[in-house]
Amino acid sequence: MSALVRMRVAGFARTGRSLAPLLAGLVVIGILYGGGQARPAEAYGVSAVVLFPVLAWQTKLLLDTEPDVQRHLARVIDRREWLAGLAAAALAGLVPVALALVLPWLIGGVKLGQGDSLPGALAVGLWTHGLALPAAVALGALASRAVTRSAGYGVAVLVSGMTWALVLGLKSSPAPWLAPPVMPVARAVTGAVQGGQVAVLSVWGAGWAVAGLACYAYLRRTRP
Repeated sequence: MSALVRMRVAGFARTGRSLAPLLAGLVVIGILYGGGQARPAEAYGVSAVVLFPVLAWQTKLLLDTEPDVQRHLARVIDRREWLAGLAAAALAGLVPVALALVLPWLIGGVKLGQGDSLPGALAVGLWTHGLALPAAVALGALASRAVTRSAGYGVAVLVSGMTWALVLGLKSSPAPWLAPPVMPVARAVTGAVQGGQVAVLSVWGAGWAVAGLACYAYLRRTRP
């Protein structure tokens, strides 16, 4: 399993496909924090929202990098090879997440306010991005070529999923539970986040990610 993870991460990096989402993430973060200083919690909430589509796109690219024949051979060797792809996507996603946590401080895009602390701010950043990453991996996996069988269908699933998450995440949405809580989390961190909110949003995010990944696992097992 670990060999398959290393192979997929190495292939993603060596083919150069990792550069596009990484540069997109850097551009998005630079634009986001280049307009002035903000409180870390608010900035990290918005950062997780804008990185969500980048992380989903990166996951799709990573899973699509492996040739179909190689993927079928890996499936013969280990029926759990799909887990290696998800693990590789999650590891790759840690890079833009780390940049999103550190870069704002380097370019002066955030400023600690009254009652803020650096450890607390980083904890909020880890929480917001930690909820966005699994959901993004699930969406990117569902849009991968192994599931959609077509580049056009893959793009349609990716764009539709991103739009679905943002539209249903609006405060006026009648069914916000059908989307990952990236937007509700961003709204929550604009004020004092209560323990109950953290628990509800965390369970919500974990449940959505588990449902998406379970759907991906089923499709990978049932499709040749």
